[in-house]
Amino acid sequence: MTALAHERPEAMSEVRTESENDSDFDEVLWQAWKAMELPEGYRAEIIEGAIEVSPTARRSHGLITNRVRRALDKFLDGGEYACHQDVNVIHKRKAWIPDAFVAPEDTDPWGDEDDLGVRAEAVYLIVEVVSPGKRNQDRDRVRKLREYARAGIPIYVIIDDFDAQGSVTLCTGPRPDKADWEDIHRVYYGTEVTIPEGPAKGFVIGEAITGPKRA
Repeated sequence: MTALAHERPEAMSEVRTESENDSDFDEVLWQAWKAMELPEGYRAEIIEGAIEVSPTARRSHGLITNRVRRALDKFLDGGEYACHQDVNVIHKRKAWIPDAFVAPEDTDPWGDEDDLGVRAEAVYLIVEVVSPGKRNQDRDRVRKLREYARAGIPIYVIIDDFDAQGSVTLCTGPRPDKADWEDIHRVYYGTEVTIPEGPAKGFVIGEAITGPKRA
């Protein structure tokens, strides 16, 4: 895979250490999140000490997400792993709803204590498709990038329609203590990205998923 220089946001260097007060606050957020009743078309996640509510995706976002899901389903067919969508991933009183993730097909052994989602340690790959708007873009590019590293998710892929000519970023080697990754490689649409390890090893993200190279 050809890698382009990737400029990490300054916020990438921020590392939160968990104190007793943090733990208490996380529990308060967790209970508030569990009690939420959202109108149809909205979802809520707990990201870096805040509950974030967002609407369901736009058409173009859903188009790419569905391409990823269908391609991963086909790639993983016949094995013990599957592509999951619209399911909570739970880690230490945090809750995320990735656009797609790879975990065992049978998630019964991996449910959290409240059976609200799949525990993060069962997740091998997460794919997020960036939504329009600065806060949405920062969520996937920065806040979730740190959160998934903290959770030890082996691979995080960001498909970003709003990064210049469109880009795919592959993050590998999570460093939970640093909220960072050993390797972050970004390529523009038109260059294939191959998953290097795990159940989806060899899966290719290319123009069939992102659309063609942009001028």
